[in-house]
Amino acid sequence: MSLFIGLMSGTSLDGIDAALVEIREGNTPRLVATHEAPMPDALRDLLWRLCHAERVTFSDLATAEDTFCRLQATAIEAVLIASGVEREAITAIGSHGQTIEHAPRGHDAGPAYTLQLDNPSLLAELTGCTVVADFRRRDLAAGGQAAPLAPAFHETLFRAPGEWRLVLNLGGFANLTLLPPAEDERAPLGFDTGPANVLLDAWHARHRVGRFDAGGAWAASGRVDEALLERLLSEPFFHLPAPRSTGRELFHLDWLQGHLQGGEAPQDVQATLAELTAASVALGVGMARERLDAPPAAVLVPCGGGARNSDLLARLARRLPETPLLAGEDWGWPAEWLEAGAFAWLAWRRLAGLPGNLPSVTGAAGTRVLGGVYAA
Repeated sequence: MSLFIGLMSGTSLDGIDAALVEIREGNTPRLVATHEAPMPDALRDLLWRLCHAERVTFSDLATAEDTFCRLQATAIEAVLIASGVEREAITAIGSHGQTIEHAPRGHDAGPAYTLQLDNPSLLAELTGCTVVADFRRRDLAAGGQAAPLAPAFHETLFRAPGEWRLVLNLGGFANLTLLPPAEDERAPLGFDTGPANVLLDAWHARHRVGRFDAGGAWAASGRVDEALLERLLSEPFFHLPAPRSTGRELFHLDWLQGHLQGGEAPQDVQATLAELTAASVALGVGMARERLDAPPAAVLVPCGGGARNSDLLARLARRLPETPLLAGEDWGWPAEWLEAGAFAWLAWRRLAGLPGNLPSVTGAAGTRVLGGVYAA
């Protein structure tokens, strides 16, 4: 038995998730304890500026990295207290870091890159634990998109005999995993489908009090603007073949503003953004099924923060009537803790010398051992 802590801070910038995971005999992961450390407003504002800045200062980067790392250490301490586990029992921490920019195809003919703000050396010093970090760039170096990485974990948890399954992460962005039956020799397929909470949260913050639209209540009060939805769906990304991934570099409020004609009711825009997420996911499901010549999946498991958005789930159910939605808890893993759990599992893979990517998902030249190790 080995214990690992996975840390995940997504593009929604709402907080740091810490998941304590036990890797049992047979390499089966089990969720032991969790903690969510909310993102302080000052740190969130700084990270937001860095994500959207054309130029940054080293001082701002250093300040954000140091503050973010200390919040990670606080989250680790909290999950240890919640579990009653001593830090000496932790084999390693898997730290994803905070994505600042993701450009797997590069910009202006420059090299491909992905930037996660993190300081694993400081985290090892603060916690006294070995840290595994920088998971994405090895896949990128091998010609991959460096994202999404969670589908390999989805396969471990959810691939089963006799049925096709879908796992949908609804974080800042949405990514989809299509899992063939266990007896099928084909590898899983996964890719980003487009924005999820990133635009919903930003539009809500511009017009309402609070960081997000709880339960999708504001979106549910609006009317979908079909003409606006059509303009948004004309974005070429939605029609690219896999492998593909995206981020704030493409989907942000200025992108949305460029599709507005003026005079739209804010709640109608919110409803249309929710429908955009559902429609782009449905497009992605269709692409994945066509790629693997698959029947409708037996179930779809929504996870991430968007799994708590009842309005968004209702829109997904209408767009995918052949595929019932199933809570991740029904398969033994709470939906909102899949991403943090994945990075605990990836840390275990790194220390075991096992590959952590799926070339069928990222497009890398082959499987690779992901992450660098920072000893305690």
